[in-house]
Amino acid sequence: MRIHRFLSLLVAFVMFSRANAFFGYVEVQCLYTSTRDVIYMEKLYINKLLMAEYNSTLGNYTGYTAKMKDLTDEANKVKKFKERAKKNLDECKSNIPLVFDALTKPVEPTVKLKLVDVADSRHPSMLVCSAYGFYPKLIRVSWLRDGKETTTDVTSTEELSNGNWLYQIHSHLEFTPKSGEKISCRVEHASLMEPKLYDWEPVVEAERNKYAVGSAGLLLGLLFFITGLIFYKKNSTGRTLVPTSPPLHS
Repeated sequence: MRIHRFLSLLVAFVMFSRANAFFGYVEVQCLYTSTRDVIYMEKLYINKLLMAEYNSTLGNYTGYTAKMKDLTDEANKVKKFKERAKKNLDECKSNIPLVFDALTKPVEPTVKLKLVDVADSRHPSMLVCSAYGFYPKLIRVSWLRDGKETTTDVTSTEELSNGNWLYQIHSHLEFTPKSGEKISCRVEHASLMEPKLYDWEPVVEAERNKYAVGSAGLLLGLLFFITGLIFYKKNSTGRTLVPTSPPLHS
């Protein structure tokens, strides 16, 4: 796809004056706001400052400094510039099916369940169930305690956009751990044939902590062994072994 030789690419260029050097680039974009509407934009930056832009919703060039305003006013009078911009907008529109084809299929969320400590709460612990990278936006995340849905001490974020047509959401359950209690996070989404359960396993957490402590102890023991070996070799350096004579037999 070609839009003024560039589509969604950064075109870098360098301009030199007598005293200083200036770095600038042009950003060309097709912004798809829906399955029907597209905005075509060209933006000119110099030393990271936006100096001028073309926006298809306005249909002209806009300058943001006195000199750039003069230049864009002249550019708006040139018929070829506007014809080129309109042609680029039409090319953006022609690619709507290609852009939205991937979004006609639901994308299954990646779900992570973790335990965190909370401060200033009547409960000592909190579980966080996070669903990442799903589409479409509509999703339901709920909590089950021993198989029964609970809404007590539950808070959730809205569906948050990742900026790439995918979404994420985070649900929190504050609780006081009880021996033998089973807690699950349930996720319902268009990408799933049926609701999916993610169980919190406190035993796994305890085992993980035990292995972490065991590994730390092993490393500490190894450190002491290496230190002792170095100390022994250091002290044995320079010593001469004196051979002993075998006992005389009569």
